[in-house]
Amino acid sequence: MLIVLVVATALVFDFTNGFHDTATAVATSVSTRALSPRTAVALAAVMNFVGALVTTSVARTISEDIVNVDAVTNQLVLSALIGAIAWNLITWWAALPSSSTYALVGGLIGAAWVTAGSSAIRWDLIGRRVALPALTSPLIGLVVAAIVMLAVYWGFRNKRPGPLNRGFRLAQIGSGSLVALGHGASDAQKTMGVIVLALIADGRTDSFAVPDWVILSAATAIALGTFAGGWRIMRTLGQRVLPLEPAQGFAAQTSAAAVLLTTASLGLPISTTHVISGGIVGAGSARRPRSVRWGVAGDIGIAAALTVPASAAIAALAAALT
Repeated sequence: MLIVLVVATALVFDFTNGFHDTATAVATSVSTRALSPRTAVALAAVMNFVGALVTTSVARTISEDIVNVDAVTNQLVLSALIGAIAWNLITWWAALPSSSTYALVGGLIGAAWVTAGSSAIRWDLIGRRVALPALTSPLIGLVVAAIVMLAVYWGFRNKRPGPLNRGFRLAQIGSGSLVALGHGASDAQKTMGVIVLALIADGRTDSFAVPDWVILSAATAIALGTFAGGWRIMRTLGQRVLPLEPAQGFAAQTSAAAVLLTTASLGLPISTTHVISGGIVGAGSARRPRSVRWGVAGDIGIAAALTVPASAAIAALAAALT
């Protein structure tokens, strides 16, 4: 019964990941009217499903590089998931784009600390494969988006705004699809990694390879969550940070997709939310830095800084109770 509960809870986390992070893939396309909300969400759901089938590199990182496998129990995994789900729901209610990835990492850290002590946590690997990419990926997204935006302004400086905006709205369909593909290739993997941990702890496997049924169930859960939508966060990313133009949306999405697909292939668990947020800020500041609502961007940064300790604290409490 416990392994069934853990797997079900992991899929619930995957579902909340989908509706929490819907905005990361489609907010810019919706805000620039490149796609209608319903079409954008349906497209993101399909591409999330496809992306989840592309690679399992990130899943292996989650299952191998956060907590020593000898210390893993199903109570630990369940507590980590409770911490991650709770933080997802809190930030969704507050309409703040936070990271499901780092909520899960924080959950694993907090639960492991209580159940097995700090020595069970692989701090060296977390520093290299989680913390460093967490700090650099939004900055890379910002810089790449700014470069793309400057190239667009220079290359199309003599074009009329009307035809140019129509062209970039069409281009956003492709760039938004790639963001959703990258999101599925990155975020669905975390759930796969957690389920593999649970299977190892329950003695049902001794391999970190991800079974096919785990891949398909995680892909389905994140796709269904995406289709359920995350409209509160979509408004924050698509309108409150910066009133986006189609070219800016294209630049933000292109940079985010490039970062996501690259890190997913390397097995680095990064935040789709943080990368696309960095891309939006970079695209906006390339033209007029004052057009970015830095107060809202600061709120997103505060939520990002709180994600790991907050989810770790909730998971630690859950682990103490269990």
